[in-house]
Amino acid sequence: MNLQRSVVMATLGFTFLCQTSEAQEITVAAASDLQFAMQDVAARFQKETGKTVNLIYGSSGNFFQQIQNGAPFDMFFSANLDYPRNLEVGGLVVPGSYFQYARGRIVVWVPRDSTIDLSPGLKSVLDPTVKKIAIANPSHAPYGQAAVAAMQKEGIYEKVKDKFVLGENISQTATFIASGSADIGVIALSLALAPSIKDKGRYAEVPSNEYPPIDQACVILNSSKNKELAQEFLSYVKGAAVSDLLERYGFDVSNRTGK
Repeated sequence: MNLQRSVVMATLGFTFLCQTSEAQEITVAAASDLQFAMQDVAARFQKETGKTVNLIYGSSGNFFQQIQNGAPFDMFFSANLDYPRNLEVGGLVVPGSYFQYARGRIVVWVPRDSTIDLSPGLKSVLDPTVKKIAIANPSHAPYGQAAVAAMQKEGIYEKVKDKFVLGENISQTATFIASGSADIGVIALSLALAPSIKDKGRYAEVPSNEYPPIDQACVILNSSKNKELAQEFLSYVKGAAVSDLLERYGFDVSNRTGK
């Protein structure tokens, strides 16, 4: 009897530990422009709370589809507003969790040893030495849509569209340029300023009035099994410390607000 009781108690204890462990972490689907900034945010949060934020980076459009198909994320940080809003309309979001956390900015970027002159800004892609131009896939990546809009605004899109090399997300787009798979490209300012990338290239910012605002929002998903921790992390993201950090990574944080 004592042995049986011990087995039962051990089983209950193991189950409790597993549940406690699960309650101490969440999984966040984050747009690729957040790759470096969010690592800092999550590390600080873990240091202060002892709780873990598991980060998965990718295209906002792809995450949107995955979430609709039941992907087990706790939170979604999108590089635009439409995907979170559509999830909200579809009843897939915890009511009141929508938060507009930043506005992204784009730059034209080349490797450090490139001879391309960036003084013309985005029109640098017209340099005769340019054979391939990397942008994020505009069919699902907000930064790719911004790149196309800016080129159309400057009247150069038709001249260069056949040179595009499309990245699945903005992080892969930066990799294409850094690796030499493209001569030049349009990436997020947050990536151009990231410690592991900033010394590898040069950039010129594209004026924000040349493309629609890349307003970005996050939500807690109804499918989350750790809503309490997700809410705690959301509250942390809303704080001044995270606002300052995002600003250092080149995000515009003047529009941080709910709806």
